[in-house]
Amino acid sequence: MESDCQREIETLRSQIENYRLIFDSIYNGVMVTDAEGFITHFNQPYGKFLGLDPEQQIGRHCTEAVENTRMHIVAKTGRAEINQSQEIMGQRMVVQRIPIRKDGRVIAVFGQVMFKDIRDVRKLADRLSLLESKVKFYEEELLSLRSTRYTFDSILCESESLLRLKKEALQASANSFPVLVTGESGTGKELFAQAIHHASARKIHPFVRINCAAIPKDLLESELFGYEKGAFTGASTSGKPGKFELADRGTIFLDEIGDLPLDMQPKLLRVLEYKEFERVGGTTMIRSDFRLIAATNQNLEKLMAEGHFRRDLFYRLSVIPLHIPPLRQRREDILPIARSILRRLEDEANLDRINLLPAAEKVFTLYDWPGNVRELSNVLERAVAGLHDQRIRPSDLPFYVCRGAEDQDPCREASFRSAQARAEKAAIGRALAEAENNKAKAARILGIHRTLLYKKMKKYDIPLTPE
Repeated sequence: MESDCQREIETLRSQIENYRLIFDSIYNGVMVTDAEGFITHFNQPYGKFLGLDPEQQIGRHCTEAVENTRMHIVAKTGRAEINQSQEIMGQRMVVQRIPIRKDGRVIAVFGQVMFKDIRDVRKLADRLSLLESKVKFYEEELLSLRSTRYTFDSILCESESLLRLKKEALQASANSFPVLVTGESGTGKELFAQAIHHASARKIHPFVRINCAAIPKDLLESELFGYEKGAFTGASTSGKPGKFELADRGTIFLDEIGDLPLDMQPKLLRVLEYKEFERVGGTTMIRSDFRLIAATNQNLEKLMAEGHFRRDLFYRLSVIPLHIPPLRQRREDILPIARSILRRLEDEANLDRINLLPAAEKVFTLYDWPGNVRELSNVLERAVAGLHDQRIRPSDLPFYVCRGAEDQDPCREASFRSAQARAEKAAIGRALAEAENNKAKAARILGIHRTLLYKKMKKYDIPLTPE
């Protein structure tokens, strides 16, 4: 019997010791009072923080040990106080006070410091805000996943110029230097930007795009760098991270960089040089490990000469310059791209195989495509939408495309020159006959100088018979 009692006592001692260890391991500090506000428990972390001996606080009234405490008040009201601010030793803290009941009455109050510095709450809120923005961003990215999956295999080409450019872009993907992609509208500048990102070590991290021409000037800074709550009228109450912040460890693509306002350019230059920035209305410096790719269809040299674009920013952006030539300068790429677009349209519309007839192919290769690949895609979509069978003929193409191709047709030009030569030769023959081979009179009939008449006669092998 005595042995059983001893074992029970040892078990209770062991449990009490475990409870004490658990109590002393609560990180930010805990205090418990009775229903009158006298301290019954005071853990080691709280004592260390306040510079007090925990054991000596037992039996003291809570107001004697901790300034501005409300533990005794909660004991009287029986109402819990959660996440309340309390100043202790000149420092704002976040605490909670919870009444403990037995048989319907308060027998004790449990108090705990949640955050030793109220600024930690702000930091946590900022982190949560950033995570929420990232989640939203990733959700949007997942919705547009197809448009962000371009790789170097997506760049179809047979021309020497573009094959060389793909090689240069592939080399650029092995480092993190800024890239400036230039070229006419519709040449595929974002295609190259995404291909570089997906071939790089950053491919598992975000590819963040922003069009500098599409964002209003007064909102561009907050879009790029983010803002703190209350930074301006209409700002989110929790603030918002900017594109550079979201692009940490990934790639940020600034399209239409030539439209970047002049007063924003030095701010962008600083971000590129130091990889750090402040949110609008903020005071904390934020660092971001991003890779920047910029693109423009404008002539930055001309913009610099006119004072609309900073030279120092241009040099910082164009560490690796990539210029995409227009389709009219690489006509051998037109048909491979056209066939690829047709295959995509077939898949999207669940259509049978569509063939581009040779006459239509000739029109495509002769036309200049001022809108480049974007225009080519538009023309094919219009043609497919109006097809009656699975073949695209010249008659299925817009009139301006066929007319433009005719204007570029070398055979048509040669035919025109041949007809012109025949007409000139016949006119000279008629004039000479009417003037009875008098060269001066024939020249007057034709309305040209006699010297030019002799040159024309020599050109068309018309005998110079005596006058």
